[in-house]
Amino acid sequence: MFKTKLLYIVIFLISTMAFSQEWHTDITKAKSLASKNNTNIILVFQGSDWCAPCIKLDKEIWSTSTFQKLSKDHFVMLQADFPKRKQNKLSSELQEHNNQLAESYNPNGYFPFVVVLNAKGKVLGNLGYEKTTPELFYKKLTAFEN
Repeated sequence: MFKTKLLYIVIFLISTMAFSQEWHTDITKAKSLASKNNTNIILVFQGSDWCAPCIKLDKEIWSTSTFQKLSKDHFVMLQADFPKRKQNKLSSELQEHNNQLAESYNPNGYFPFVVVLNAKGKVLGNLGYEKTTPELFYKKLTAFEN
C-alpha cells in the first residue's frame, strides 16, 4: 500500500516538473536565450502577493499545463515581480533590475502587464489580464508576431 502511494507521488512530481514553466528574471539572459532559440520573450509585470488579477493570471494561464505545453518551445518567460509583503521582499539587485524593466517597458505601472518582446527587446505588443482560456491567451500572444 505504501509503495503504491509513493509511486503515485513520484509519477505526479515527475509529470509536474515536465511541464513546469521556466521563469527568468534577467533580461540579458532572456534576450540571449530568445536569440539562440529564435523565440520571443514574454515579459510579465506582476505583484505576486497583492495584485488579485496577477494572481488570477498565474493560476488561470501561466500555471496551467495547457499554456506550458504551448509556450515551452515558443517563448522565453521573463518575470518582473513587485511584491509588497516583507517576507517576499526581493534582493536589492533584483528589485533594481525590475525597476529598470518597468521604466523601459511599463512606465504607467500597470499590473498585471504582459509585454511581448523580440529577442532584441523591441516591443511587439502587450496586454493585461483577461478572463479567457490558456489556448486563447496563447493565440493573442502569438498574434503580435505577425
